[in-house]
Amino acid sequence: MQNMFRCVRLWTGTDQQSHFEDGVIELELGLRGDALSPKLPLGSASFHETDADPGLGWHPDPARQLVITLSGTLEFETADGRFTLRQGDVLFTEDTSGAGHNWKMIGDAPWRRLYTVLEPDSVVPFRPATSAKTVA
Repeated sequence: MQNMFRCVRLWTGTDQQSHFEDGVIELELGLRGDALSPKLPLGSASFHETDADPGLGWHPDPARQLVITLSGTLEFETADGRFTLRQGDVLFTEDTSGAGHNWKMIGDAPWRRLYTVLEPDSVVPFRPATSAKTVA
């Protein structure tokens, strides 16, 4: 079985609405027996913690980025419906314009995450779940 991380991709459609698709970031076998992805060129990285739902409302993301959830549970909403992010999930955001998305915190745990802003030429090894072998 191939190793992978759960990843949800957000993007802005031609209708100027945010859409999502569930998928994975696949990992390949490394030289030392570990599983890894290709290195991704990043512009910046920062850690964030949110203790209480800020009620941001609908908004696009400020940059094309990967958001890695370290703790907490969130429910996101887009024009397509809703999905949940949990610890260890990766959010791949490309919805930098249009109506955007909305999210709310579920439970009492803070949302701790790592934002990694991608360089324009970064290719993220995302594969939609429809073609994925297994989604964890």
